[in-house]
Amino acid sequence: MIEQIIDLHIHSKYSRACSPDLELPKIALACEKKGIDICATGDFTHPAWFNHIKELLVEDNSGLFKLKDASSKVRFILSTEISCIYKHKDATRRLHLVVLAPSVEAVGRFIEALEAKGANVRSDGRPILGLSGKAILQMLLDIDERFMLIPAHAWTPWFSIFGSKSGYNKLDDCFEELSSHIHALETGLSSDPIMNHMWSALDNYTLVSNSDAHSLDKLGREANVLEFADKNEITFSEICRIIKEGDKRKFKYTIEFFPEEGKYHFDGHADCKVSLDPEQTKKENYLCPKCKKKITVGVLSRVVELSDRKEKEIPKNKFIPHKYIVPLKEIIASVFHVGDKSKKVNVEYENLIKAFDNEFNILLRAPVEELKKSATDENIALAISNMRQGKIRVVPGYDGIFGTVDLLLNNAKKAISQSRLWLE
Repeated sequence: MIEQIIDLHIHSKYSRACSPDLELPKIALACEKKGIDICATGDFTHPAWFNHIKELLVEDNSGLFKLKDASSKVRFILSTEISCIYKHKDATRRLHLVVLAPSVEAVGRFIEALEAKGANVRSDGRPILGLSGKAILQMLLDIDERFMLIPAHAWTPWFSIFGSKSGYNKLDDCFEELSSHIHALETGLSSDPIMNHMWSALDNYTLVSNSDAHSLDKLGREANVLEFADKNEITFSEICRIIKEGDKRKFKYTIEFFPEEGKYHFDGHADCKVSLDPEQTKKENYLCPKCKKKITVGVLSRVVELSDRKEKEIPKNKFIPHKYIVPLKEIIASVFHVGDKSKKVNVEYENLIKAFDNEFNILLRAPVEELKKSATDENIALAISNMRQGKIRVVPGYDGIFGTVDLLLNNAKKAISQSRLWLE
């Protein structure tokens, strides 16, 4: 059996607020360090990026691609994220949608169809369209039924299918009679499978986890682990089948952020540095207690609002498992008490990658005793051990501010269990 770690949602250098280093050869090299086997191309609707894809990639197996110069073992899957802003059911909706494509030809036809609708696909790698989610899905199905559409980061406040600011309360309200063509949802950094499984309406959807990376360092911060019988089975169609069917024999687990670390987990108002849990938000009547402006209602509150069961009521062994990680550079930085972009962190990171081949080997597989021998500080091995066991504390993120993790259980302001009380 062959295990493959897959990240289905990233961006290119042509998306706003994204690193200029996001080019395919550099992405492939970063994936090798991370331990990612199959990575999204991202942004295929952007003409310059689509040309980059066609110039540098060649199809390898059915629907997957590799660098033409054979400089990397990493494979790519054609993907993009689309931003839809439109009026529907008396409200302005803002959705982000991940699209997986079966071929270069299908992508070309989709770009032509968008431009025929007057879409400006050149302004951003993630194009902003005045089309509904349902309209996008219909376009894809009309071109090639092998396209897969996945609502992105399904709970984040501003741009998601269930977001507090502009989302829906039911998936069917968005896609209507086409809802049967939606098979999966992306959980996003601020929610995890447990939170999603509190709402029985999502029981028949496969939950996927992806990085939504805007820089090389963020690749694989969430991912999916699939298993295949042999190399010939690693194809676009088989990946989509596994996701569509939620095949637990082949979909081994997802790799997750601790959701409290996500930047929209709690409610709050960043300008006033106010963070609120769901009960506090209700007490404040959804207003910032300092400035009295509306607070941003985060993911946890929306889950609590829409859920119909507690964590203990989730059916046992029904769903695909998951494992939590904290990115290695964050772990090293927390031990050394420096920023995760510092030279000291990079030197230690490269040292550990050299010893253990890639980051996922270090985070998920390497024996703790071996990590102690290779790390310059044994606390790195301790922090990884604590991460694997869930022995952490997190100050939850809110209103665009990432949460902070304490893996050595020092100086934490809020225990992870306190934010999880809402799920019990």
